[in-house]
Amino acid sequence: MDRNLAMEVVRVTEMAAIASARLMGRGTKNESDHAAVEAMRRGFDHLNIDGTVVIGEGERDEAPMLYIGERVGRQATDSPPVDIAVDPLEGTNLCAYGRPGAISVVAIAPRGCLLNAPDTYMDKIAVGPYAKGVVDLALSPTQNLRRVAEKAGRYVEDLTVVVLDRPRHEKLIAEIRKAGARIRLIEDGDVAAAVAATIENSGVDMLMGTGGAPEGVIAAAAVRAVGGDFLGRLVPRSRAEAERAQAMGIKDLQKVYTAEELARGAVMFAATGVTTGDLLKGVRFVKGGAETHSVVMRSETGTVRFIESHHKFDKKPHYAI
Repeated sequence: MDRNLAMEVVRVTEMAAIASARLMGRGTKNESDHAAVEAMRRGFDHLNIDGTVVIGEGERDEAPMLYIGERVGRQATDSPPVDIAVDPLEGTNLCAYGRPGAISVVAIAPRGCLLNAPDTYMDKIAVGPYAKGVVDLALSPTQNLRRVAEKAGRYVEDLTVVVLDRPRHEKLIAEIRKAGARIRLIEDGDVAAAVAATIENSGVDMLMGTGGAPEGVIAAAAVRAVGGDFLGRLVPRSRAEAERAQAMGIKDLQKVYTAEELARGAVMFAATGVTTGDLLKGVRFVKGGAETHSVVMRSETGTVRFIESHHKFDKKPHYAI
């Protein structure tokens, strides 16, 4: 895919981030999410792609736009056919209550290259390039921590692991503590945490635990783009979820997916901070405009770009809505 497309995609996440950031702290997560979805959908209209949403806001009857199966982009004769995975506002509660770590995210790959993941849980582990090849979901958290520490030439006590703060993670958290590693508990937003684990000096070394499977595909795209490791295994919460996964083509529910299987081909990933977190600074509104902080990644080159943008609302009136 054209490398210039990556720079166009980040404009889409910037629009969504600015729209949702305007509602930060108001306690209205649905309104924040709706603002991000509308802005992102408008942004896609300007991209020269023939895109199909494979990870989005739900089925057609649940979401008016960016639903699974929706076609987006200009869809011209020269538009490349691509799969799109979106989370216009990852961390709706984080934005609604003014907490750190909310982001706007898009991943793009050639048509047929992103796993159409069912809306269920996924057991995940993510690390950066320095620990590629040493983690395994078949191993205990303690064993994975020791292997990552050995590969990195560090002590387990020096590693920081991000875990979603959920009751289901009580045993995981207890084992990580017993092993001696540091833990950062987060309320939401494990895509940002997985990406942060791949970035040197982010302060995050690993992501562990279960979270949403669709978010796992998006995270895998970013991790793969920079040569890290992401492993995921579906964890259906009910028979209905298991049957839905099978209906979507998932034959083996015990299969451990690699980043390469979740996001194949030439992958692009873009994210813009909504509220400041480990990975990105949040949107700041200034006189006549706003400032954003984004990251763009491409698997073809392994390039990671951090972009600070200054938006003038009189020049870009659609950003001010």
